[in-house]
Amino acid sequence: MQERSSVGELANRLRQELNRYSPGGKLPSSRVLVERFRVSPVTVSRALAQLVAEGLVVTRPGAGAYRAEARPASTTAGDTSWQEVALSANGAADLVPRTVNADGVVVSLAAPPPGVIEFNGGYLHPSLQPEGAMAAALSRAGRRPGAWGRPHLDGLPELREWFARGIGGAVTAAEVLITAGGQAALTTALRALAPPGAPVLVESPTYPGMLAIARAAGLRPVPVPVDADGVRTPLLADAFRATGARVFVCQPLFQNPTGAVLAPGRRAEVLRIAREAGAFVVEDDFVRRLVHEDAAPLPRPLAAEDPDGVVVHVGSLTKATSPSFRVSALAARGPVLERLRAIQIVDTFFVPRPLQEAALELVGSPAWPRHLRAVSTELRIRRDAMTSALLTALPQLSLPHIPSGGYHLWLRLPDGTGGTSQAFGSGGDSAFVAAALRAGVAITPGRPYFSAEPPAAHVRLSFAAVAGVGEIGEGVRRLRTALDTVV
Repeated sequence: MQERSSVGELANRLRQELNRYSPGGKLPSSRVLVERFRVSPVTVSRALAQLVAEGLVVTRPGAGAYRAEARPASTTAGDTSWQEVALSANGAADLVPRTVNADGVVVSLAAPPPGVIEFNGGYLHPSLQPEGAMAAALSRAGRRPGAWGRPHLDGLPELREWFARGIGGAVTAAEVLITAGGQAALTTALRALAPPGAPVLVESPTYPGMLAIARAAGLRPVPVPVDADGVRTPLLADAFRATGARVFVCQPLFQNPTGAVLAPGRRAEVLRIAREAGAFVVEDDFVRRLVHEDAAPLPRPLAAEDPDGVVVHVGSLTKATSPSFRVSALAARGPVLERLRAIQIVDTFFVPRPLQEAALELVGSPAWPRHLRAVSTELRIRRDAMTSALLTALPQLSLPHIPSGGYHLWLRLPDGTGGTSQAFGSGGDSAFVAAALRAGVAITPGRPYFSAEPPAAHVRLSFAAVAGVGEIGEGVRRLRTALDTVV
């Protein structure tokens, strides 16, 4: 962290001093910069590389660094209004309009402004990420024989075997494809299993990124309500009969956003209902490695209990490592595997081999189980801190379920105050989200998690993306202030 900060600071200093040199003028040597700014040669090299990437500096091997020539003045912007017609002209024939809306995903990906506490993050805070272990794994991976060559199209056999063992049951390495993150895996699965215009059954509420994938593919998401025990199976059976759908997407373990775990009695029911409907179940097993230390033993993935190829399983390393460590797996059996494989090859060819090698190095190192244990403990501490703070400072917010895994809490907002004055209707979370941001804390609105009209206003609060329990307490205090302004 200190090295990155030094690089940025030095790059800023050099950027400010560039006007001292005429275009093409030579900058001081690296040795001079090391002595002047009292930094390491590596810091100087990285700072200059940053300025090169910005087009401000050019380097000449053996000669040094020079201020870049002035860029030509930008030309007048053209007229792009014709694109509105071109992008929409063929949409009339679509059974379901293909709309690409990333708002529900961006809210968990974008970094908040400085000083704003991040209760909307979808990944571990840098202090929880295994940065040292990942860096060491990447370094070792780069030196492996053949690491920069072309990998097997399905993924490295050893990595596929590791994912297969994690799924369990009769799943083999031959039934696993390595993919570039869970989002890419879900995209491949939905494209393979449902044609444009088809209905796809989804949990309600559910992950907005999956809804965005479905809509961008021209699919019609049909909600099936969940409760504290996961998807309500009688309603799932009704939905299959009513729609003729051939796909159901679910998160049986620590569901996003409710945190629910599919109850033992419902697991077999989901598989039976789907099999009788001639349908696939896409199992998004996204946070199995973010279990809290006080959790009961985890149920096996649905794929481990499915001999008939009903389940297409998605598993990932990303949530337990870093948003940039995009290595995941698709597992399936039967003819559908070849379709999944073909779509992935057409879309992306393969996951870069150095990243796959780094994943193997990471999960095979002693640092990996130590990291998982540390994260398990820290997530439990943070969950308890946020839960306690909310119950004390914001008792108006309903917290129906406290999960034993994952990284967030799902809260229902009060319906309103006094007579007919409604502070929060079914879509009224936006007022609270805006007030929270003004108070200095970013939270996630509940509306994007519903594929149809939501039954009430909700928000999702993440406890993984903050620096620690101190920020959690301060963030809840700010939420108290925000709630007072809208209720």
